[in-house]
Amino acid sequence: MTAIRGVLFDKDGTLFDFEATWSAWAATMLLDFAGGDAERATSLGDRIGFDYAARRFDPLSPVIAGTPDELVALLGPGVPEFSPDELVARLNATAAAAPLVEAVPLKQLIAELRSVGLKLGVATNDAEVPARAHLAAVGQEDAFDFIAGYDSGFGGKPEPGMCLAFARAVDLSPSSIAMVGDSTHDLVAGRAAGMRCIAVLTGMAEEEDLAPLADAVLPSIGYLSDWIAAQNRPIRT
Repeated sequence: MTAIRGVLFDKDGTLFDFEATWSAWAATMLLDFAGGDAERATSLGDRIGFDYAARRFDPLSPVIAGTPDELVALLGPGVPEFSPDELVARLNATAAAAPLVEAVPLKQLIAELRSVGLKLGVATNDAEVPARAHLAAVGQEDAFDFIAGYDSGFGGKPEPGMCLAFARAVDLSPSSIAMVGDSTHDLVAGRAAGMRCIAVLTGMAEEEDLAPLADAVLPSIGYLSDWIAAQNRPIRT
């Protein structure tokens, strides 16, 4: 089997714990859009699969793996005072300032992966500007060879465009890259690109939903270094 030479990460739910990071953001964002009206914020939350009172996403919420454009399409009818462009701009601005909770200490993990010569990338259905802001906020933007959002020109997941763009950018065969993500969108995109697919459980999806699409399911990316080392270990005959 081809050795793993590159790793492409999803961002939310993979590098960052989804629930801990985005529930607080969603509650603040919805109340802002609702002009401070909690009842209206609750109604807007229903549109995107978010329980405003409980501060919790439904596991099937389209926000989890969707793009800002998809979120705007759902929220738009509930906030007709904002144009779609205004909504996107506000979403991106608030997302860039979201309180981040790393799934594991990223500096240490990335140093481990870099130390064995792996190329690293990020492919997210978030926009590229807030994605870079999030990585910069934890001091890791420059640690990646490639960062793309849904608006970077390669399309969004579950289409494989970002995955294939990463392979081209780092001059690796897709078969030598592991796509790591917390949603079925991530795994479908990676598989369509011809990559190995690793699921992690730091998002909202259940193992039973991810396992059929993955080569392995790990509790978090903290287990990734050991898994890659095992895959790349020479087979003794």
